Amino acid sequence: MKRIPADPDRSVLVRPAAAAAALVTVGAGLGLRAVAAGSVAKYGGDALYTVLLLTLVVLAAPRLTPLRAAATALAASWAVEFLQLTGLPADLSRHSTLARLVLGSTFNAPDLFWYAVGAAAGGLLLAALRPSRARDEPGGGRMAVAEEAGSA
Repeated sequence: MKRIPADPDRSVLVRPAAAAAALVTVGAGLGLRAVAAGSVAKYGGDALYTVLLLTLVVLAAPRLTPLRAAATALAASWAVEFLQLTGLPADLSRHSTLARLVLGSTFNAPDLFWYAVGAAAGGLLLAALRPSRARDEPGGGRMAVAEEAGSA
């Protein structure tokens, strides 16, 4: 008997979906800014920032579990927020619109909570969209045993 992977590399399908999700997330963020103001736009944008990072994590590493992908996106969001305590992002933001969009400029503690909201929402959505290997296949989806052609 020959052992073959039960789960072909899904990155071929996951990466285009993650790229599309990133574009949708950017659109949602721009749309939110266009129709909302104040705290809704600010904190909704924070949550969407982490959702965008989650889509980029999945794009780069499609085999990560939803929990690990969400945790990575949350860690990156928090790292950027804490970097703002140094003043470096504020300095870069004065010279570059892209730096202002990616790094922000001023530390704001409530942002940390809204990043967690975005990571949780994105991680739950990712988990709901991904088929469970353990649920769908015997043996937890690790490997399947298949008979070679011609053997009984």
